[in-house]
Amino acid sequence: MKKIRPDIFYEVKSSPRILYSFISEPNGLSQWFADDVNFRDQVYTFTWDDEQLKAKLVSIKENKLVKFKWLDDEPQCYFEMEIVQDELTNDVALAITDFTTDDLLAEKKLIWDNQIDYLISVLGA
Repeated sequence: MKKIRPDIFYEVKSSPRILYSFISEPNGLSQWFADDVNFRDQVYTFTWDDEQLKAKLVSIKENKLVKFKWLDDEPQCYFEMEIVQDELTNDVALAITDFTTDDLLAEKKLIWDNQIDYLISVLGA
């Protein structure tokens, strides 16, 4: 089944520098994204309950963006978290790109909604 690439935006009341540490560092990611996160040889191992998924870090821009490629997914699929800051208002948003099938789009969005709500509570924003 063909995968689609939805882009989802969340307003986050945080500085880009602080938010970046939560989307790029294993310790930050383990506080909101997964139960445990380890990093070795450009590969992140994400653990939820008893399930482990591995993703290669394919792109990183300090205080701006991280892009991961799940090792067991299709070659063209990835997930990306990008910090977007409005030049006029300085408002900060987190843009999520994550491939999914059309029938799982609503479920994937709900998962991200819950994860980002948890991130915002961890940030105290």
